[in-house]
Amino acid sequence: MPRPTLAPGPAALTVLVVAGLLAGACDGGSPAPTPAITPGSSGAPRQVNVILRDYVFVPAIVDLVPGETITLNVVNGGLDVHELVLGPQAVQDAWEAAEEAAANPPPGPTPAVSVPPALAGLRVVARSGETQTVTYTVPSNVAEQLLLGCHISDHWERGMAGSVRFVEPGGVPLASPVPSEAP
Repeated sequence: MPRPTLAPGPAALTVLVVAGLLAGACDGGSPAPTPAITPGSSGAPRQVNVILRDYVFVPAIVDLVPGETITLNVVNGGLDVHELVLGPQAVQDAWEAAEEAAANPPPGPTPAVSVPPALAGLRVVARSGETQTVTYTVPSNVAEQLLLGCHISDHWERGMAGSVRFVEPGGVPLASPVPSEAP
């Protein structure tokens, strides 16, 4: 059977122009601008949603205001058990080592998986279809980049990682992590 072809003419030109405009609009260059954010407080936490899909976080970059309190809604929209570990690289490394040491258990995390309290960060585990909600106060003084990671099985190696972008209350990204104050 012959393949259909697009004959040159006004219709073909229109299709090409529209396709070119769409490609230009989706250049993938800079990240989407951060919308204005009203920081959460202990009495009125800001809602932040993160969806765990099989091997990705949605969104991959989470905007947080240093010192704010959030209600973190972690939704597992994937088929596997996933976790969201929030913390700097040392926390991610600790959870990766702990999960690797417990390799080949039944699917998902086991009670034997733990890390020293100083390296715990925030960890939320959700089975497929579950939503877990936790209230979290973002540190006011952060010297390191905070990351998101899933360390169950081989999820980290498959790219299940994200990051935190610190922003001012209006949504303007801060230049770098907030420097810690000297003790």
